[in-house]
Amino acid sequence: MSLLFRQLTRYVTQKVASDPKARAMAAKAAQRVVEEAKHIAKEDDRAYAAGRAVRRALTKFQNR
Repeated sequence: MSLLFRQLTRYVTQKVASDPKARAMAAKAAQRVVEEAKHIAKEDDRAYAAGRAVRRALTKFQNR
């Protein structure tokens, strides 16, 4: 499993490094992750907030 993850990580890293469009998308995604992490950190029940964030992400992926 770690080999597959390593290869996937390498592919994504190379793609982001070589393609300006992919780089912009990766930067935007990273900003969204940071905003979501800040939102989760402010909540009283962090586990519940993290679960809601994961559910929103999964729903977003399924609707595309």
